[in-house]
Amino acid sequence: MASSIAVSTIQVRGGAAEAADRVVAEEVPIAIVHDAATYAVMMATPQDLEDFAIGFSLTEGVIASVDEVRAFEMSESEFGIEARLWLHPGRAAALTGRRRILAGPTGCGLCGVESLELAARVTPAALAEVSPLTAEEIQAAMAALEPAQILGQETRAVHAAGLWRPGEGLVLAREDVGRHNAVDKLAGAMARGKARAAGVLLLTSRVSVELVQKAAAMGVPVIAAVSAPTHLAIKTAEAAGITLTAVVRADGFEVFTRPERIGGPAAFASRPPRLG
Repeated sequence: MASSIAVSTIQVRGGAAEAADRVVAEEVPIAIVHDAATYAVMMATPQDLEDFAIGFSLTEGVIASVDEVRAFEMSESEFGIEARLWLHPGRAAALTGRRRILAGPTGCGLCGVESLELAARVTPAALAEVSPLTAEEIQAAMAALEPAQILGQETRAVHAAGLWRPGEGLVLAREDVGRHNAVDKLAGAMARGKARAAGVLLLTSRVSVELVQKAAAMGVPVIAAVSAPTHLAIKTAEAAGITLTAVVRADGFEVFTRPERIGGPAAFASRPPRLG
């Protein structure tokens, strides 16, 4: 499986839109399996997977050395890839009855997910609607998030997620060392009645699949992010009905899915992005 793929986008710069191409990273659910028992499912780029499986097992303390692995194999399905480690009997016996409880490291993304099917889920679309947004509104929304990042200004070490609404501006912002945590905090604030979902979810990170899944669960119809999405995030956004804009800068951005929610040049509607 390739580690990257070319997709087409609509590039918006200086008030004009034109067709463009971008190479995005692949993101695939990888099940780490020890002796036929799934230990964890992680999102990863599908290359060097033997290194990944062994290194993950070492750093998690499942094995003490690579010598405890007697065989390695991979199995690919429509849901993802199983990286299977077969352990020597002594180590396998030590793992009997042990069930991994994830403590929630900031980069895990899929803590507690135990199957490839769950990792690859697409939340059915039940999105709030928003009037067509202009290019200027997308850029203004992202610009509004930076001054709201109080902890970020103090530490330069945290992510932020925000909700921007037309006519209201930035209505909510939350920060955390983990990008997933920042989105979860924002979702919680929204659920507690502090804002409706008819707006733009702002992200200070790349867009990975679990962030799109969270946006769909929140009912937010538009995502704007400072960095590029992964290929799986693009496909998931399209399936969920979400307009995905990314690489948002002061001079423009790129539209990866559902361009009909972005008003302006006719190219938006005339050239739907190719998903790869």
